[in-house]
Amino acid sequence: MSSSTVQQKQSKENKRDLSPSFRFAVGVAQVTGGTILGITMLASSVVAGGLVGLATSFRNLPDVRVLRGYVPTETTYIYDIKGKTLASLHGEANREVVKLDDINPNLKRAVIAMEDSHFYLHHGINPNSVGRALVANWKNNSVVEGGSTLTMQLVKNLFLNRERKVSRKVAEAVLAIRLEQIFTKDQILEMYLNQIYWGHNNYGIQTSAQSYFGKPASKLNLAESAMLAGLIQSPEEYSPFVNYKVAKNRQATVLGRMVELGWITEAEKKKASAQQLKLGEITSWQSSELPYITEAVVAELKERFGQDAILKGGMRVQTTVDYKFQKMAEETIADAHSNLRASGLYPDQVALAAVDPRTHFVKALVGGIGYKKSQFNRAIQSRRQPGSAFKPFVYYGAFATGKYSPDSTVLDTPVSYRDGGGWYSPKNYGGGYSGAMSIRSALMQSANVPAVKLGKAVGLDKVIEICRTVGFKSPMEPVVSLPLGAIGVTPLEMAGGYATFANNGWHSDTTIIARVTDSLGNVLLDNTPQPRLVLDQWAAASLNSVLQSVVTGGTGKHAQIGRPAAGKTGTTSSERDIWFVGYVPQLSAAIWVGNDNYRPLGGGATGGVFAAPIWRRFMQKAMKNKPVQYFEPASKFKRPSS
Repeated sequence: MSSSTVQQKQSKENKRDLSPSFRFAVGVAQVTGGTILGITMLASSVVAGGLVGLATSFRNLPDVRVLRGYVPTETTYIYDIKGKTLASLHGEANREVVKLDDINPNLKRAVIAMEDSHFYLHHGINPNSVGRALVANWKNNSVVEGGSTLTMQLVKNLFLNRERKVSRKVAEAVLAIRLEQIFTKDQILEMYLNQIYWGHNNYGIQTSAQSYFGKPASKLNLAESAMLAGLIQSPEEYSPFVNYKVAKNRQATVLGRMVELGWITEAEKKKASAQQLKLGEITSWQSSELPYITEAVVAELKERFGQDAILKGGMRVQTTVDYKFQKMAEETIADAHSNLRASGLYPDQVALAAVDPRTHFVKALVGGIGYKKSQFNRAIQSRRQPGSAFKPFVYYGAFATGKYSPDSTVLDTPVSYRDGGGWYSPKNYGGGYSGAMSIRSALMQSANVPAVKLGKAVGLDKVIEICRTVGFKSPMEPVVSLPLGAIGVTPLEMAGGYATFANNGWHSDTTIIARVTDSLGNVLLDNTPQPRLVLDQWAAASLNSVLQSVVTGGTGKHAQIGRPAAGKTGTTSSERDIWFVGYVPQLSAAIWVGNDNYRPLGGGATGGVFAAPIWRRFMQKAMKNKPVQYFEPASKFKRPSS
């Protein structure tokens, strides 16, 4: 092919991707001429053949065939329910892998121009570059010049150490030849662009494009591509985040090389050079938008997939949480803490957990009054005594036997039980006894003695079994004081357990993760709700009725929100923990207030007076513009036989 014919073909392809071998050969031919091109290709073949023979002495080198199944470590991304990015998780390498076709041609041209303009012509090594490097190294009696092709750089990154020794360079060349015998040029270029380091903990072109220019690799223009290509040799030194002027000088070098090769025109170079670049921000160490949510997601991912999969697996995790809803919850809790202190109560922390009863999807988690002040996520990590908020699990157990109904009579009278090595005599909050009363009244007034008596009648092991059925994982022992909440549980466990009551006994596993895929879209986890009927519906509906009475006329009257709602207050005997856990058919939420050091709140602190109003404010915001729904009556279901 004559040089003029080559130039005509190049003109037709000027605006197209130069990734196919022929187009790069055309570009090089414009600089080297047809004869030199032929000699170069012949010399490359001769040297390649010689090194293939030399390869027999490198039997201990890695087998490049392993790259057929090679998957680079990738960053895991977490999104809210609507697709908003919340966080990125990665170990050493912050990387998102993309296909070669999804990388802008400008970037591919710029990188090849700077790093290996003969890439599509050689067989792994470039004799001209190698020869020049050998002479320079011989003169200096050390390795001072590389002469590496893109393929050699790739194998060095994947297989070899960084020692500047001749033996390593020879091994590099051998592996490069082996690699080119197995993979196409486009496959090698794709691996290279996804593998190499671009500075500021960015690995691969996609995360680098996002970090430096706030856009995907497919949208890079010529000016941006040239600047990125100039970073490869020394990313931090040439970084525009470090020194924009130095980065512009490197960009000019890249553009000049592209003009020299005939891959862009002088006019295109001037236009790109003059363009003012809008830099992005260093995103590789970006903190989470919703740290309490991210922590809960990571905990669930670790349990299912392990730590390495999270930091290196390139997962795409869709959470069940809406960003704006979560921010509203966080603001509500922060305001509530300020209001509590203004009222004379001085708790360290307030926490919230909210669950959709219909799906058991977590809708909000607030682990404290501010993540910057404390990273401990009390909504999922802190096990505190729920006090009387635990009683509904006991009363449900009573209803499920068929022997009791909301109108059944229980005795609020003195009683003592053998408990371990001594005796336990339950007392009511404030002292005194009320004698015979209905179960509805006992719960409305939060009487302690009837709850303990019913717990013994139902069986404490049965109560624990009920808790396990609705999702509790915290340790529980069948102690006599169990019905009064003398065990440690998390706000999320309480919200999830009450959510099963709200859904008339239908239960799904409580989760903050809706779906997980890998970076190619393959589904790794699908948490589409699969509700199971785990509780007796008549018993659940009866409990819902009684807990509505708690809100309308009992200890939870400060939780009234102008629509049917059910719930229960909780206050521990030493006033160390106060709770309100309640629900409407569409949402269940738990509020906890207390001190991390277990110091008593004092001042007559109760869940009804201080926690219930926080629940009310949160639910009023959460249910704004949501239709009013009613609980199904117990009469709709068949009462279990006793």
